[in-house]
Amino acid sequence: MPISARNLVRKMRGGAQSHLIAGEDGENYVVKFTNNPQHRRILINEWLANAFLRYLQIHVPQTALVQVTESFLSQNPDVYFTLGTRRERPVPGLHFGSKMSVNPDKVAVFDFLPEKLLDKVENRVDFLGTLVFDKWVGNADSRQAVFFRAKAKTWTPLKGDTPARVGFFAQMIDHGFAFNGPHWEYNDTPLNGLYFRTSVYEQVTSLDSFQPWLDMVANFPTNVIDDAWKEIPREWLDQDEDALEKLLEGLLKRRAKVTQLIEDVRRKRASAFPNWR
Repeated sequence: MPISARNLVRKMRGGAQSHLIAGEDGENYVVKFTNNPQHRRILINEWLANAFLRYLQIHVPQTALVQVTESFLSQNPDVYFTLGTRRERPVPGLHFGSKMSVNPDKVAVFDFLPEKLLDKVENRVDFLGTLVFDKWVGNADSRQAVFFRAKAKTWTPLKGDTPARVGFFAQMIDHGFAFNGPHWEYNDTPLNGLYFRTSVYEQVTSLDSFQPWLDMVANFPTNVIDDAWKEIPREWLDQDEDALEKLLEGLLKRRAKVTQLIEDVRRKRASAFPNWR
């Protein structure tokens, strides 16, 4: 069921000019609108990427369809895009929502951690799985993540030591430029998808360090892709059904290519994996 937008919390940074919006369910959502400056397809990319990452057991926000009405826009005049010298309102309808996993008024959310704290992130191994994913989907952006302190109960990593009861956790965000953003093509530039702090890859010693994700992508179930596709609102597609079908057919073919793409990263930037021997 869609979540009705209740009120604007604040504007967010970024090219899509997202807004943090409180929903009628009492939760906060980072909302990307269909008529955002980057393109309507960005919402589709976000929806698919989050579904695929959840299957890979990578920590991403919960996603939702956020219903924005004409009444909401009238009551919240600061909900708008800045396009050069003019303003433009989002259109009423269903938009993409990324749920805040913590209450930002009570728990600090960071997009940067000092190196000493970054070393202590409990699910740092997620950066390895996410690089496999980013190579598979042709993410044309660098890897984006946020960090916050939380209880480990629901944040146990796929592999690694049992985390502390409370600690810093990373959450992977902003997947609008999967599939090369609105272009819906695969750009395999080796450095795309890397996190800018390459210390998160220090535990990489060989291709085996990227398991089990290499195998999970190589055998990625078609039904997971189909189910995510079927959940996309028709209004987001706007006659892009054939283009999306072609894109996802290409994604299935790329499952066998990901190992080579990881090796290409090593050849192009060996310093990203300093302990690979």
